[in-house]
Amino acid sequence: MATNLALDPDLIDRAVAVSGEPSKKAAVTLALKEFIARREQRRIAELLGKLEWDEAFDPKAERSRR
Repeated sequence: MATNLALDPDLIDRAVAVSGEPSKKAAVTLALKEFIARREQRRIAELLGKLEWDEAFDPKAERSRR
């Protein structure tokens, strides 16, 4: 999908430099993927302490079930 964006050229240059990606497009794509991954991790981390655990659950027993 073609998209035109007005991005800070200094930020783009820094992103290319620190990412090691060969192009601006690759650097921006990587940055977006990392941004999304971090936000998704944050949502998962927010669940810590909010889930109820079944103490009787044995994941090893579940794996051996066929």
